[in-house]
Amino acid sequence: MAKRKITYEVVDLFCGIGGLSYGLKCQGMKILAGFDLDYTCQYAYETNTGGKFYYRDVKTISGDEINKLYSQKKNVIKVLAGCAPCQPFSSYAFKNKEKDSEKYDLLYEFGRLVREVQPDIVTMENVTQIINFKLKPVLQDFVDELKSLGYFVDVQKIFCPDYGIPQTRRRIVLVASKLGQITIIPPTHDKENYVTVRETIGHLPSLLSGASDPSDSLHRAIALTPINMRRIQATPYGGSWHDWPDELVLACHKKVGGKTYGSVYGRMEWDKPAPTMTTQCTGLGNGRFGHPEQHRAISAREAALIQTFPQSYKFFPDEQQVSITKASRYIGNAVPPKLGEILAMSIINHIVNFDKEI
Repeated sequence: MAKRKITYEVVDLFCGIGGLSYGLKCQGMKILAGFDLDYTCQYAYETNTGGKFYYRDVKTISGDEINKLYSQKKNVIKVLAGCAPCQPFSSYAFKNKEKDSEKYDLLYEFGRLVREVQPDIVTMENVTQIINFKLKPVLQDFVDELKSLGYFVDVQKIFCPDYGIPQTRRRIVLVASKLGQITIIPPTHDKENYVTVRETIGHLPSLLSGASDPSDSLHRAIALTPINMRRIQATPYGGSWHDWPDELVLACHKKVGGKTYGSVYGRMEWDKPAPTMTTQCTGLGNGRFGHPEQHRAISAREAALIQTFPQSYKFFPDEQQVSITKASRYIGNAVPPKLGEILAMSIINHIVNFDKEI
C-alpha cells in the first residue's frame, strides 16, 4: 500500500519574530499564522516564515477562528504551537508579583484554545522556572488539561547544547499528541561535539566598540563608556569583574549580595557554548556578553547567530535603519530556530512511526 502524503499545518501562538515557526518550517511544516501582541514583529514573522501575522491578544481569540485557518483537507496534521511569555515565571517576577500578574494565565488561555481547537499535535517551550512557579501550578495544570482531553504528553527539561544550540540555555519543552505516545528526540550532541562560540561567530569581521560592519548593519557593537572600556580591557579571556583592580569594581558588586553575580561583565570563551541570550545580550554589564577577545560586547548579529538564526534572517524592512535595542529584544525573546527544528523532528518522527502502525 502506498504511503500517504502527510502535510503539517502550524498555527503559532505568542509567535514573536518567528523563531519557533521558522524552525518548524525548516523541517517542512507549513506555517499558516502567528499571533502576538507586539505588532512590530509582523515584518520579521511574515517575511521569514511565510505565515500571516495577527496582532491579537490570545485572550480574544476563539478556537473557531483558529480552526478556520487550517485547510481541513485529508492527511493534514494540525499543529498548535506556542511559547507563552516567560517573564512572569522568572526569578525576578517572584519578587515583583504585581508587574506581570495579568500574564500568569496565558498558559491557561493556551489550554483553552487546545480544548476548543482539538489539534492533532501541541508543542510548547518555556523557561525551567515554570516547574517551580510558586503562585500557581501552571505547567502541571496545562499538562493535566491536555491529558483530560485525551493527549499523550511528553515534558522534558533540556540543555540546549545537547541539541546543537551554542548556548547554555535550559528550557522546558513539551510535545503532545492525540494519536499516541510521543517523545522529544534524544540529544544530538554531547560534550565532545558541542557547538562553540568560535564555530558560531568566529568568522565575523572584527569590530571596535561603537563600530558597525559596513556590509551588515546588524553586526554593530554598542559604544562603551570610558569606564566600561577600561573594565573590558582589564577583563582577561574568560574572566569577569572579579579580575578587575579595586577601583574599577562597582559598589554594588562589593556588597555580599553583589558577589554572587560572577558572570556580569564577563567575556565568553571561544571553545565553549555561549551563555543564554537575553533581551539585553548586547550590553556588556548584563551578563557574560563580552566578546572573547575584542574590547566590546557582542553585536546583535553575533547574538542572532548564537540563537541559531541564519545570517539570511530578515529582522527589519529597512536593513539600514536597525535598532540594536529592538533587535536584542527580538532575539532574546525568541525560541531558537534550531530548537523549533528539534520539536518538528520529534513530531515528524512520531507521525511516521504512528503511520507504520496503522
